[in-house]
Amino acid sequence: MKKYIALTSLCLVWALAFTGCTKYGPKTGGVAVFACDETMENIIQQEIEVFEDQYPQQNILPYYISEHDCIDSLLHGHIQGAVITRQLTEKELSYLKSQKRTPYQQQIAVDAIALVVNPSNPIENLSVGELGEILSGQVTSWEDVVPGGEGNIMVVFDNQGSSTANYMRTAVLDGKPFGENVYAEDTSSMVFDVVKKNKNAIGVIGVAWLTNDLKHPKLEIKERVEMLEREDTTLLETTSDDFINDVKIVPVRTDDSLVAYYPYQQNIYDGTYPLYRPIYMVSLGVPGTTAHSFYSFVTGKLGQKLILTTGILPARLKRWEVWDTGAGESK
Repeated sequence: MKKYIALTSLCLVWALAFTGCTKYGPKTGGVAVFACDETMENIIQQEIEVFEDQYPQQNILPYYISEHDCIDSLLHGHIQGAVITRQLTEKELSYLKSQKRTPYQQQIAVDAIALVVNPSNPIENLSVGELGEILSGQVTSWEDVVPGGEGNIMVVFDNQGSSTANYMRTAVLDGKPFGENVYAEDTSSMVFDVVKKNKNAIGVIGVAWLTNDLKHPKLEIKERVEMLEREDTTLLETTSDDFINDVKIVPVRTDDSLVAYYPYQQNIYDGTYPLYRPIYMVSLGVPGTTAHSFYSFVTGKLGQKLILTTGILPARLKRWEVWDTGAGESK
């Protein structure tokens, strides 16, 4: 179980990182502390591994916590950077500037929210409206959703303060509260455990937890870097074969469509899969520090190509070609 980081211990780590990296450039030693919403853990961990391979004397210390805690730690000076699902507000930017800290922020990816159920669940797809009725507690029984369904619906999120829960509350429920049938675990892994054991559960997670880089699962870091440095075209090619198979992924459709789509990269790219959101990286590191170097790496070509191999979309996707459209429909 991931625990909230005590501010005192985090302050000590941050202080060490700050003093260790502000006077160094990317070719010398340095440490930076970044916090990341747990939804993006699989992706950012890979970014760190490749970055540290490219710059052996640079070290990134990651903390995977809720988005609320990421922003809170950033504002209070306990970390030097964060990966979150929104830009900082004008109020937050003004506060940082009043503290003589200059924030850099840029979109790095487009993520999708996936719905997973037990393989024995007969559901074939959901509309956004139907999902909203389930989340609000208006619909609480599977028999009201799908023929042959039975039992009370149990909705499971990764964390009460996670970006995934915030997205569903704002984008699907228009700010309305969740129903009494909605529960929160501590991690995405625990969501999978609940869904596997409970045929009435529906899990809500980031799509990166479904692929877990299955396209290149056994590559060593050196091999991964060589692959990313090639100038060949990187394709959007996630299919059902790239997803884990011990849970059932539910295709989603808009309320005015009869066709539902899986959260494949192409469907995120063209907007046919409706549950998607931007991912941003924020850095307080000045140029020449480890924090800024990592920020530049993730927003640069190599870091963006790495994101493309993980099942979500890099923000700079338009710099590369993509393959044919229309894949991933639920037939």
